[in-house]
Amino acid sequence: MMANLAEELLLLAFHDQTGRNQATNLELGLAGAIVLELALAERIDVVDKRVRVVDATPTGDGLVDFMLQRLADDKPRRAQSVVQRLSRGLVQQVRDGLVRSGVLRHDRDTVLGLFPFNRYVATADNRIEVDAVRRLSTAIDTGHTRDQRTSALASLVYILQLEKKVFPDRRKRDVRAALKQLSEASWASRATKQAVDAAMAAAMAAVTAAAASSAAASSN
Repeated sequence: MMANLAEELLLLAFHDQTGRNQATNLELGLAGAIVLELALAERIDVVDKRVRVVDATPTGDGLVDFMLQRLADDKPRRAQSVVQRLSRGLVQQVRDGLVRSGVLRHDRDTVLGLFPFNRYVATADNRIEVDAVRRLSTAIDTGHTRDQRTSALASLVYILQLEKKVFPDRRKRDVRAALKQLSEASWASRATKQAVDAAMAAAMAAVTAAAASSAAASSN
């Protein structure tokens, strides 16, 4: 199974044993992953500071193509607005797709035998997550990667501050510094760089704004 960036990110964010999401603002990160996927596929570009579809040809990935069609049917918008709009309900869409493909298992459980809750536990088919961690680990160790998808994934892990969850046995500060360096590395395809940069900045801005809003609400 060839996974997209959103699927890889969700698997990194969910705890393998508890089946619970460990990331704050995961939905925004997943939307950023979709935009990055479309940028890498050269389906979108940023013109006059707005995301525009430049090639509506399907990529072959059902979820990515659904989002591509949404963008094609919509008016051009700023990257942060695109990330926010695409994020709605995205955790469920990505998660349910991984359940259908057998990568996650949906378990219904209860707390104290009274309060129901859902868990999405990794199955024996964990090749996607293992491969994602391996690629990230190699990039962190070497300080570089020529693989644009791994650079994009490193950016998403950095934005959502998942470094301790993905690499619990490594020093957080060192991993974070390495991820930042990978995120800022030059991209092989100049044609996608503007859209990629806009997607990264938009995801970061959306996550930061959501965190600030949550902090303000909790202090009142």
